[in-house]
Amino acid sequence: MRSSGRNSSGRGNYRGAGNKRDEKQQRSGRPRPEERRYDVGGSEGGDERRGGKSGARGAAARGGAKGGPRTGAARSGGPGGKGGQQQRGRGQAPARPREYDAKIEERNRARYDKPQVKTPKTFPGAEQEGERLQKVLARAGMGSRRACEELIDQARVEVNGKIVMEQGLRVDPEKDEIKVDGLTVATQSYLFFALNKPAGVVSTMEDPDGRQCLGDYVTNRETRLFHVGRLDTETEGIILLTNHGELAHRLTHPRYGVTKTYLAAIQGPLPRDLGKRLKDGIPLEDGYARADHFRVVENTGKNYLVEVTLHEGRKHIVRRMLAEAGFPVDKLVRTHFGPIALGDQKSGWLRRMTNTEVGMLMREVGL
Repeated sequence: MRSSGRNSSGRGNYRGAGNKRDEKQQRSGRPRPEERRYDVGGSEGGDERRGGKSGARGAAARGGAKGGPRTGAARSGGPGGKGGQQQRGRGQAPARPREYDAKIEERNRARYDKPQVKTPKTFPGAEQEGERLQKVLARAGMGSRRACEELIDQARVEVNGKIVMEQGLRVDPEKDEIKVDGLTVATQSYLFFALNKPAGVVSTMEDPDGRQCLGDYVTNRETRLFHVGRLDTETEGIILLTNHGELAHRLTHPRYGVTKTYLAAIQGPLPRDLGKRLKDGIPLEDGYARADHFRVVENTGKNYLVEVTLHEGRKHIVRRMLAEAGFPVDKLVRTHFGPIALGDQKSGWLRRMTNTEVGMLMREVGL
């Protein structure tokens, strides 16, 4: 006996009642793919074969959110449940209004379009702009970065008067004052040189008469340098060159009293009270000139080599003092400028000053 073309659930069975796939579809209560219909137009009174689930699928096709409220058919339990059987035969559930879908879309946009939250920086000093302290110290010649980190761990580094204990501090080499063991560290932006000026060299960076001058020793430097103080043309010895204007000003200002030491070759014999006379003051045409220290370094017959230390910087001051005392100078060499010594530096040689020397100079004038 032929079976009717429709089963008990109202769906067509073109393969016969004994088909296992058709029985499985009956048990699940779902239509086969070729029988499914989707409502995208929102028409009322849809086909009876459209269950509550197909109505909900139609609402989603119209633009509803995946997680939004379910329609009446979906709330009733779907086509497989009791509610689905009740809905079947009474028409499609009414579609939700477009205004509601617009609100859902607006809510989703607000959820996923939130402004990016900036997380706070976690290491000390990160809010500052600049370079890491150990990098600045390494570039200034204080050692490798690892060695500079050890200096920080040993509490030997201070920035703006405060000892630095933590790693990662950022500093501005142009503005921050950095010291190691109490001495200021020279950053890369400043240059400091010591020149052993030979006799016959003019203490200017340029000479309109074409004479040999200090500028001839730094012609390959991109940064403009200037000399700290002067030396007589015939006087030899140490003279400083830098581009640190404030340091140069303080080193030559009488207020800070930076001492200079000279070796002078004179002819004797010398009276015992010569040192006392120089310290008490020698009257010159522009006022008294006083030495801070005097001693005899070497004596060979009538030839004497004496050392004179003073903090004044007037023109030809040492030559004028000794000549006024009755002992004209044959040769004059400046051996110290403040704490910086000439040492065994050869005549005409230019050397870059060490960070220790720069730190001592800055401490001398309160920088």
